[in-house]
Formats: sequence, C-alpha cells, structure tokens
Amino acid sequence: MNENIFHILAVVIFIITMSISIYHRLKADRDSGEKVSSKDEATILFFALRIGGLLLWFSIVGYLIYPPLLAWSKVGLPESIRWLGVGIGVICVGLTYWLFSSIGQGISPTVGTRKQHKLVTSGPYRWVRHPLYTVAVTNFFALGMMADSWFIAVMAVVAFILLALRTPNEEAHLMEKFGDEYRDYMKHTGRFLPYLGKR
Repeated sequence: MNENIFHILAVVIFIITMSISIYHRLKADRDSGEKVSSKDEATILFFALRIGGLLLWFSIVGYLIYPPLLAWSKVGLPESIRWLGVGIGVICVGLTYWLFSSIGQGISPTVGTRKQHKLVTSGPYRWVRHPLYTVAVTNFFALGMMADSWFIAVMAVVAFILLALRTPNEEAHLMEKFGDEYRDYMKHTGRFLPYLGKR
C-alpha cells in the first residue's frame, strides 16, 4: 500500500488549504482594521466548537506529524477510497481559494459581522450561503479518508453538526444587518448546498 504517498498528499493538501485560510483571514483583519467580537456566540456552542475543533485539529496534525499516532483508528479502507479522498481534497483546495477570494473582508471567526461588511452574493455565495462550512468539513472528511482514520472522519461530521447548530444564530445577525436584502438572498440559495428547486 502507498502509505507514504497518502501521507505526503494529505500534508500538502492540508498546508495549502490552511495557508489560503490564514492568509485571507489575516488580510481581512488587517484591511478592515477591526477584530470581530465573539460575545454574540451561544456559550454552550462556543465551547463545544472549540473543544470539538481542538480534537479534530489534534487528530489531523498528529497524523500529519507522525501517522502511527492514529494507527488505533485505522479502518482498512481500500486504496481506491483513499485516492477518492485525495481527489476530493484537491477539489477542496480550489474551492477554498474561490470562497475566500469571493468573501474578502467579510470573513469572520464568529457569528458577528464587521462594521463595513457587505453582503457577498458572487462566487460560490451565488448558490450557497455558507460554503466555507461545507468545504472545510468536506476537506477534513477527505483527510480522514486519506489517513484511513475513522476518528478524523467522525470528528469532521461532529464539527459539521455543531456548525449547523450555530448557523441560525449567524443568519439572525445577517438578517439584522442586511434586512430584506438577506431574506431575499435566502430565498434562492441553499444553506450548505446549492438549492436546485423553486420557492
């Protein structure tokens, strides 16, 4: 089995996607000149996301630094599934760049918005209101496939559930800021996946 190849590809995909994310987040903070407060986050979800996020990050970074650390969570996936994970990861790299370059200064680490935030409806935001959540979780799940680790995959699903629980609060803040403009935007976009039907 090409264990070293999957490990190297997972490292490369992780480093590229994280570099894109960190660059755009720091740029948004610098260009906007403000930090977004986390005071509007629901306390339980805030801590659950932080704890779940740490478990997910530690498991991924642990695998990337020293793969045997996660040997206990191996599933025994066939190589074809692990290569599928590589393909999904590569697609996520492109999607990560697309969504961050589309949202620009509007990116925020909390449910709050920046003072100068403008509603973004271009790029992937033309079809999906929260593509960052979808792409990030998909990428983490793909890393779980590459690592052949059920624990990484499960933690990615847990992260998505927590983000899905947090999203109504985030959208309430966006409706408060943008009013009918955001309500109209919601009518023809999906929350996490493109909405293909009619409303």
